[in-house]
Amino acid sequence: MAKVHFIAVGGSVMHQLAIALRHKGYQVSGSDDEIYEPARTNLTQAGIMPADIGWNPARITPDLDAVILGMHARADNPELQRAKELGLPIYSFPEYIFQESKDKTRVAIGGSHGKTTITSMIMHVLQQCHRKFDYLVGARLEGFAQSVAITDAPLIVCEADEYPASALERRPKFHFLHPQIAVLSGIAWDHINVFPTFENYVEQFAIFLRTIEPGGTLIYNEGDPVLADLVAREGQHLQCIPYGVPEHTIIHGVTRVRFGNASTDLMVFGEHNLMNIQAALLVCRALGVGDIDFLAAIATFKGAAKRLELVGQGAQTAIYRDFAHAPSKVKATIQAVRRQYPERKLVAVLELHTYSSLNEAFMEQYAGALDPADVAVVFYSRHALEIKRMPELPADAIRRGFGRQDITVINSRAALEAFLDNQELDNANLLMMSSGDYEGMDFSSLKKYLPVQKSI
Repeated sequence: MAKVHFIAVGGSVMHQLAIALRHKGYQVSGSDDEIYEPARTNLTQAGIMPADIGWNPARITPDLDAVILGMHARADNPELQRAKELGLPIYSFPEYIFQESKDKTRVAIGGSHGKTTITSMIMHVLQQCHRKFDYLVGARLEGFAQSVAITDAPLIVCEADEYPASALERRPKFHFLHPQIAVLSGIAWDHINVFPTFENYVEQFAIFLRTIEPGGTLIYNEGDPVLADLVAREGQHLQCIPYGVPEHTIIHGVTRVRFGNASTDLMVFGEHNLMNIQAALLVCRALGVGDIDFLAAIATFKGAAKRLELVGQGAQTAIYRDFAHAPSKVKATIQAVRRQYPERKLVAVLELHTYSSLNEAFMEQYAGALDPADVAVVFYSRHALEIKRMPELPADAIRRGFGRQDITVINSRAALEAFLDNQELDNANLLMMSSGDYEGMDFSSLKKYLPVQKSI
């Protein structure tokens, strides 16, 4: 029985891997200096919640087969130092995923946007087709108890992130997966605290292409000129398959997609999701799933958590929550809602929450992002600036960056709720976009803004 210890086990994905390995039969232990919900409850139920919070080098023993290091752990962590002294194998999260999947067919879904959704679509289809597979995905998905599964399945599907692997290994996570099948959805500069220039960011994707096994399959968004140029230069050792927006129609707010002579209505919408479906179809084809089976399965896909998630709906009103935060994601999400319901007023609220989005120098990347909205709001928490030790972000700088002078800038949840209280949402949609939570807003409470239906 393998014996594994997690340093910084409380991370959102780290604790999921710990639970997955426990389910596989491994002996699992972990430590952290802070563990929040839902990780605390999940680890407790799995029987691997640390007895004491904090670091203790005594937990690191010579009989450990692996030490897995999370992003939260610093380089001077005392448990990490002890593991080094003992010469134990130390892995970042993605390095260990590769160790567990060396003998599997590996599918990696990368790109600046759409990773979670494409991965979720593939997982949903494979599950509906009764295929055995492991997975790693960055969101909750209906029908899956965990966001990580490691078993003896012959296949693994991984969301492939470009963020650094650990405190010791600063290379991007997706450099360690070495897939035989890969997707790149596009390249749009993000994580400027890690990749200070666009050129440096693009180079990470070039390296990723070089790590794909020779003769492997690369499925890429041909509509992204930066990506298309990169594939032409770096994809000579691969079978490269381009994709775009598939044939589709929108009737009465419902999108129907067509592949060849077969078609189906969808529960998701937007050009970005149609492109995600096309990418997922091509992956599933490469895995031996027929188009008819794919369409039957994708028709029941409701979306991943926080990805155009329907919070509430009335006869002429819909309220959506979306994870969009980077410029390309914001543009894709807001355009999707605008095109799906062209006759409705659109009230769009964007929270600036990440290091990049709160940086005044990055603001011009959002130029035009909120233009499709009839009412545009940008929210940010001053507390978020304090935590990240960033300077004040002037409202005028936000309006200049977005290129829209009528943007309402709000800095507190109370002020945002007061603003929403005054919005008329009859024959209108409300779109809330953020990778944060608007200072702890209860999103289910947004249903109160749905207009009361009048009885005849």
